Amino acid sequence: MDRLSCILLVDDDQTTTYLSQLLLERCNVADKILVASNGRAALDLLLQLPAGAAPSLILLDVHMPVMDGYAFAEAYAQLPAATRQALVVVMLTTPLHPASAARLQQHNVLAFVQKPLNADKLSRLLRTHFSGSVSVR
Repeated sequence: MDRLSCILLVDDDQTTTYLSQLLLERCNVADKILVASNGRAALDLLLQLPAGAAPSLILLDVHMPVMDGYAFAEAYAQLPAATRQALVVVMLTTPLHPASAARLQQHNVLAFVQKPLNADKLSRLLRTHFSGSVSVR
């Protein structure tokens, strides 16, 4: 099975970020893992990447300082189609109110995964959004 070229993890909680990054590395699902501490930093990072280097998957927290997941999703939807085209955005969150979930789905958030991320949740996410071409090792 192949690996994703790049995953972007966006979360302001250092412990959650550390554990999620460790899980992604141990599961060997991506060649590269990028980390941003808020939505603004994530957008800046996306805009600085060379053509063709966009992450295949963005794991995004909802509640963050500077720019939260809602604002990121709205700004992300305004990026050029070529930048958004290869990306899958998944919200890592505690349970959401249905209205919040609907708001996020309007901005290309394809799925919601309840924290903490674990190997089973990651495996389901990869099977669903990458047609089984990537698997947790």
